[in-house]
Amino acid sequence: MSQSDLLVEAVAALRAADVGYVLTGSLASSLQGEPRATHDIDLVIEVDMSAVDGLARAFSAPRYFFDQIAARDALSQRGMFQLLDTASGDKIDFWALTDSEFDRSRFSRRLEVPVFGSRLWVTAPEDTIIQKLKWAADFGGSERQIGDAVGVYQVQAGVLDEAYLDEWADKLGLSGLLLQVRARAAD
Repeated sequence: MSQSDLLVEAVAALRAADVGYVLTGSLASSLQGEPRATHDIDLVIEVDMSAVDGLARAFSAPRYFFDQIAARDALSQRGMFQLLDTASGDKIDFWALTDSEFDRSRFSRRLEVPVFGSRLWVTAPEDTIIQKLKWAADFGGSERQIGDAVGVYQVQAGVLDEAYLDEWADKLGLSGLLLQVRARAAD
């Protein structure tokens, strides 16, 4: 199964379980900016414990590895759990939607777009940039994350909500990184 098939199948299972989601991370930045290979799909999900059993049924062995205990533990801590496609090795990181102001904002601003022959909810480009900068800051200035943000900024130039970017960069202490992104995008 291809990564795109895995994503479409996972989204179908989330919809069937009435779980809200948004695609984020490197796959979102590849769709909005410069494409690059990645082995994991990042989905932020709005879910509670009651959906775990349905997800476990949808992603059963031997085709998938899905640990219900790890999923319940992650959800109780508003953390992350994984789904692994045992044939391809591709994985989905399911990130529980938190109550942080930025998480709620990016979830509410998600865009439904045609992707891989389906319609999927994807973070708005501004939120993809800010999330990439957050990950860069969290992981010591990761060049990969900054490069992804630059790619989205370049491709989406002229349509980005610059005031929104400035607001969240300021609130999250990312203004310096956003300045770097803008400078690199202008080169």
